[in-house]
Amino acid sequence: MLYISDIHDERIQMFAHMTETQLRHGQSGDRNGLFIVESPKVIAVALAHGYRPEALLCEQRHIHGDAAEIIAALPQDTPVYTGDRNTLAALTGYTLTRGVLCAMRRPAPRSDVEVCRDARRVAVIDGVCDTTNTGAIFRSAAALGMDAVLLTPGSCDPFNRRCVRVSMGGVFLVPWAYIQGNDTIARLHQLGLDTAALALRGNDTALDDPRLTLRQRLALIVGTEGEGLDPKVINAADFTVRIPMHRGADSLNVAAAAAIAFWQLRNRNIRNGESGPGFYIPDVSAVHDAGNADASPHLTDLYSTNDTYTGK
Repeated sequence: MLYISDIHDERIQMFAHMTETQLRHGQSGDRNGLFIVESPKVIAVALAHGYRPEALLCEQRHIHGDAAEIIAALPQDTPVYTGDRNTLAALTGYTLTRGVLCAMRRPAPRSDVEVCRDARRVAVIDGVCDTTNTGAIFRSAAALGMDAVLLTPGSCDPFNRRCVRVSMGGVFLVPWAYIQGNDTIARLHQLGLDTAALALRGNDTALDDPRLTLRQRLALIVGTEGEGLDPKVINAADFTVRIPMHRGADSLNVAAAAAIAFWQLRNRNIRNGESGPGFYIPDVSAVHDAGNADASPHLTDLYSTNDTYTGK
């Protein structure tokens, strides 16, 4: 246990002095960079999925409390830094979520081919930059039967600190990748997916239309409020989907709309408590085994605005 009294201590710069961009690109000699995970519950999910901890920062009062199981699960050579509440708040600029932060190594990026290989339902995040909305979409995708998530290059980084926290570990539960190329629909078709764009258009299709639920492999594309989905994406999609609404309402937050669509069009071969192809729901009680890299069978697999939809 390493006690911190100086907020300028260079050993903990990843928790206080590095921007998201600096974390993502890494320091000299780093291959894939770092990301920050907050709260014991989310850290436990990351560890259970084989993500590699670089360092832990923990309020002193949580060492034998909320963080005890996390600390016990870490590899023995993982540094654990601690200090009092006020020192750590001064260091990070805010009160720590449940008193714990963990810096983790970014895994090697996965390809869209890899994450979609066995997927029947794929969520596609097209240009959503808001971290809260992206995190909420991942949380719903993991819980509501999506087999994979694809993002266009202009979308939010799923390993952004706030996105990870809002997702409650969803970014670790469902496989994801950035979609290759500039033509989203063409690429999805290359991957063997039919396409459904969630956007309002004159000849749109109701979300409960059986033509959608009967599709063997379907990509559900969501976009942002300000710009919406690119007209080229909407026009090229196999379906443009609307969510029927009541009382004259014509819009939903993008995360809410995505959750509704995910549930309605989910992979119905997944029963409650099961996982889809390419990911699993961890037994977090077994997190102690995650301290040993060899104990995780998944380790080899690793290495703004309120966005809304409009509808009738």
